[in-house]
Amino acid sequence: MLTLFDSTQDFLLTSLQLMSALFIFVIGLAALWAVYAYLVDSTQKSQAIRRNYPVIGRFRYLFERLGEFFRQYFFAMDREELPFNRAQRNWVYRAAKDVDNTVAFGSTRNLTVPGQVIFVNCPFPTLGEDAVPPQPITIGPFARQPYTIAGLFHISGMSYGAISKPALEALGKGAAQAGCWLNTGEGGLSRYHLERGTDLVFQIGTAKYGVRDSAGNLSDERLQAVAAHPQVRMFEIKLSQGAKPGKGGILPAAKVTPEIAEIRGIPVGVDSISPNRHPDVGNTAELLDLIDRVRRVTGKPVGFKVVLGAYGWLDELLGMVHARGVASAPDFITVDSADGGTGAAPMPLMDDMGLPLRVSLPMLVDKLNEYGLRERIRVIASGKLITPADVAWALCIGADFITSARGFMFALGCIQALQCNKNTCPTGITTHQRKFQRGLHAPTKAVRVAAYVQNLSKEVGIIAHSCGVRSPRELRRFHAHLVQADGRTIGLDQHHPEAKRRVVESLSQPGQPGHAADLAAAGSVSAANSPIAPPADLWGRLEITRPPQIEHAAEERKVPLQ
Repeated sequence: MLTLFDSTQDFLLTSLQLMSALFIFVIGLAALWAVYAYLVDSTQKSQAIRRNYPVIGRFRYLFERLGEFFRQYFFAMDREELPFNRAQRNWVYRAAKDVDNTVAFGSTRNLTVPGQVIFVNCPFPTLGEDAVPPQPITIGPFARQPYTIAGLFHISGMSYGAISKPALEALGKGAAQAGCWLNTGEGGLSRYHLERGTDLVFQIGTAKYGVRDSAGNLSDERLQAVAAHPQVRMFEIKLSQGAKPGKGGILPAAKVTPEIAEIRGIPVGVDSISPNRHPDVGNTAELLDLIDRVRRVTGKPVGFKVVLGAYGWLDELLGMVHARGVASAPDFITVDSADGGTGAAPMPLMDDMGLPLRVSLPMLVDKLNEYGLRERIRVIASGKLITPADVAWALCIGADFITSARGFMFALGCIQALQCNKNTCPTGITTHQRKFQRGLHAPTKAVRVAAYVQNLSKEVGIIAHSCGVRSPRELRRFHAHLVQADGRTIGLDQHHPEAKRRVVESLSQPGQPGHAADLAAAGSVSAANSPIAPPADLWGRLEITRPPQIEHAAEERKVPLQ
């Protein structure tokens, strides 16, 4: 009878023999593969590296693929990576998890890099008991159902289809808890948007998904059906976005599931490519016509999203608003930065097209001040604004609200794997593969979304109080400095001199004579009874003739746009 020792010895010897045989088998397979790869590589003619260095040349592509991940975790410094560095991501992760977000032993940020923003502290900062939360702002005073909200930070457009069901559920529930709005993106309205009672901004993309008829044209009936949901508070017409200014949205075929296809009204399993602009909007007049139509049909505030490029266009737009009357103005303008985004896009558009937000935001605010429409048209800043300093900068420049998409993706657990366009997102955020989605637990992530909003708003308040103001929206350009090439700093108010602010009180304070609601009830406001006059040289800037109702000292003339 075999002893226990003998049995164990036999088992181990058998296991070693099997493992040895398996090892030899694997080595043999590897050798066979190497011979096959050598023959293939040395005879193929499409890749020079593989032809000159058979087998070994194949590892170049493996290392190139793995390099993204090795750089992120092993080689890149905290402040080096793009589009978001480790320090930025870690701040969002900690804020979303509601854990201690303090740092020790000094800043790792290089404060001498040209272009860095530094806030200037006040010798007598605001006491905690004197601080006040952000005050509510009303958007759309001429709409039948204006929208009033106090929150600073909101969720930018991410379509259902571009992001997954659990990601959308987490964003919706988290937004409801935090009291911020959720932009639907251009992919239409799904039942997941409506489940939590979240305030929604419905985005109308160039393909008009969700509000189109069978021919692809904008449908008043579909608009009314969407507006009938009380959660839908505003409509945003997307002219362009940071990832691809001048090109429509792209949803790869792998993401066009039967459910997505039904919501959008498109074929299953076919690339969803939107037109590069609205076919029915070919000039500024037609844009204002579309804004008026959507506002009239829905009764809700309507604005547009744009990456600014052509400088003179703002003069044309705002001049035409004065010609038609302030009631015709967009209720808000979302200005996006040409820094790219989550969407799939050609590299020339992602890298080289459009103005970055650091240029376009002050330009927009200054033009609105110049034309006296700053209180009529609300400004929403979007584009790589994910930390308190980013948001505080935008408030200093003059934004009313800030939106972010990628910041909330980090709150959901995004690791910047750069797989957004491939349906292989390892964290389940931008994929429809169940094996990846199962890792994203929507109830847990919803809590993190809400915590991110709350902690970011809290720390923006800390910056504001250090600058000596009571509330974040009281921040002005002189509260921040910009680092120059020689290491010295210059105030933002000197770098971006603010145009004289011509406030239209009647458009922002209910109960006063000529308030927007009264003007809207009386019908369209013409240039003749516009609450303020446009700049004296306006009609000389525009390729339109000055309306006879407006008297200017300058002679009536018609010249090309400067």
